[in-house]
Amino acid sequence: MLNELLELINSILHDSNRKLLTALSEQMSLRDDVGFDSLDLAKLIVTIEDKYNIDIFMDGVIDNVGEVVALLKK
Repeated sequence: MLNELLELINSILHDSNRKLLTALSEQMSLRDDVGFDSLDLAKLIVTIEDKYNIDIFMDGVIDNVGEVVALLKK
C-alpha cells in the first residue's frame, strides 16, 4: 500500500518539478515531511477518491501518511 501511495505522491511532486521521494513511512507528515501545500493535498485526495472510490474525509482531516494508508486498507 505504501508503494502505491508513494507513486501517487511522487506524481504530484513531479508535476510541480519538485524532488521525488524514495520512500515513505506511516509517520511522515504530508505537509511537513512530504512538503505538500493545500493544493497538493487536494490533488492527492481527489486522486485517491477517484482511484479507490473512497471518501477521504469520512473520518476527518488527514495529516499523515499512516492515516491515508489506514483509509486505503478499509
